[in-house]
Amino acid sequence: MRICVFVQIYLNFVTMKIILLLTGKSEPSWLRSSMKVYEERIARYTGYLRVETPDLRQAGSLSQSLVKEREGELILKSVKATDFLVLLDERGKELTSVEFAGFLEMRAVAGSKSITFAVGGPYGFSPEVYQRADMEISLSKMTLPHQLVRIFFVEQLYRAFTIIKGEPYHHI
Repeated sequence: MRICVFVQIYLNFVTMKIILLLTGKSEPSWLRSSMKVYEERIARYTGYLRVETPDLRQAGSLSQSLVKEREGELILKSVKATDFLVLLDERGKELTSVEFAGFLEMRAVAGSKSITFAVGGPYGFSPEVYQRADMEISLSKMTLPHQLVRIFFVEQLYRAFTIIKGEPYHHI
């Protein structure tokens, strides 16, 4: 019985897609290369896709609320109705690495076809994006630059899969 459950979880991970939805481009080369290391590792476990919304034009001349509104529109256009949407947000629930791995496993068991993790811009998410979200996760009680959140998250995603697989990357 236990082997059947493990096989089903594995098959669900193989067919499940994880989307990292980013507000704006990952411009600095150090950021792109750092993310690529973990993204290539993640691809060994599940379908993975990074989606970057276009940068807002003349964002410096817009109010914070208008920036959040316009970024929110781009985010919502990128999310399918069937996606399980998780916002990476400082107000979200904090999880340990093991708990995060358990969350991914639970979504696989539930048969989720697609989980979208969204990273907002410097002002956070619009009320409409919060309303659409299925869950909010905080990566830290500290405020992190959204570029560092990108690297931190892909490392934690890779770590979660090594925990699920019982691989030695995560040391307790």
